[in-house]
Amino acid sequence: MDFDALFADQLDLLKKEGNYRIFAELERQCGAFPKAKSYDENSPENVTVWCSNDYLGMGQSQIVKDAMKDVIDTNGCGAGGTRNISGTNHHHVLLEKELADLHQKEAALLFTSGYVSNWASLGTLGSKLPNAVILSDAANHASMIEGIRHSRADKVIWKHNDPEDLDRKLKAIGPERPKIVAFESVYSMDGDISPMEEIVEVAESHNAMTYLDEVHAVGLYGPRGGGISEELGLSERITLIEGTLGKAYGVMGGYITGSEVLCDFIRSFASGFIFTTALPPAIAAGARASIAHLKSSELERKRQQRQVRKLRSDLDRAGIPHMNNPSHIIPVMIKDPVKCKMLSDILMQDYGIYVQPINYPTVPKGTERLRFTPSPLHSDADIDHLVSALNVLWKQCAKIGRAHV
Repeated sequence: MDFDALFADQLDLLKKEGNYRIFAELERQCGAFPKAKSYDENSPENVTVWCSNDYLGMGQSQIVKDAMKDVIDTNGCGAGGTRNISGTNHHHVLLEKELADLHQKEAALLFTSGYVSNWASLGTLGSKLPNAVILSDAANHASMIEGIRHSRADKVIWKHNDPEDLDRKLKAIGPERPKIVAFESVYSMDGDISPMEEIVEVAESHNAMTYLDEVHAVGLYGPRGGGISEELGLSERITLIEGTLGKAYGVMGGYITGSEVLCDFIRSFASGFIFTTALPPAIAAGARASIAHLKSSELERKRQQRQVRKLRSDLDRAGIPHMNNPSHIIPVMIKDPVKCKMLSDILMQDYGIYVQPINYPTVPKGTERLRFTPSPLHSDADIDHLVSALNVLWKQCAKIGRAHV
């Protein structure tokens, strides 16, 4: 059997639909973010990145760099094993304490990524809690969906951000069954924010545990960067808070926080934690330095919020429609995969602006978009250049019908 031919058939279908992904080969320039060197022969050598999840530019922070360099010099590069077998470094323990404090929880547990922390934790909860039911928001991230699927627990999908539908679904489940309500704070593609207090109240009224993904909120919201749950004063009422170290904190890794016994339960049963090499100690040290800094510094958050407001306002003045949401994520809807890729290519090649087209399966077909994430390090001039370029392209598209907006 010609397996390569089978693979090629599927890839050809992706290309025909316009959903085949081409990665931009970039080299981030430390100290110059959001500028990067492009290795695309059709684009300028220097481009401005507009779609990074390094939301606050902490990936180039001197505080973070110094912490990582110091630990490389003292501890070396790798962890040397799994957390169970020689791989638990002192810096992992310190970071877990920092994370527990961030969310006002008893304990925390590190994972190699936010995807893994969701997949492993939900998979373990669903499979190890007898007769459990997981109630999942319809817009939850793929990592949560995969974790729920892996658990083989009964699942119920409730309408996105709809506490009333959640209440109806919970009422239909026997009171004796363990129930897990899984949802996010900031949804990464539309940038909307969940009605968290109402969801928590509904879950509490049915004695359900709450599982909150704060990946796109930690570091960015709340007085110490503890996310939307901290901003609303709800952290202590949520059973498990999950987050990432790879976005606002600028490093990599994922984590959960909760009670001592909850984290010990996941530690003891989650295969995605047990059977993988631990994060390098330098990564842990850098993440801890980033978290500690953002607990006390408002400068990065306030500057980012200012640039988000400016970009939204300038897009409005230019008549370029974008999704209205209360977060830092600004989606400009294109609604066609081919046209979305075309606009992305023109911005990169003609204007030195890099924004990745967001297509299926990241978003549903027909909702393709350009997703902009202004950082505190994007200048007013960067924003002016972006809006000017989009304005030119928007007028051209309106004339020839290239985009549906």
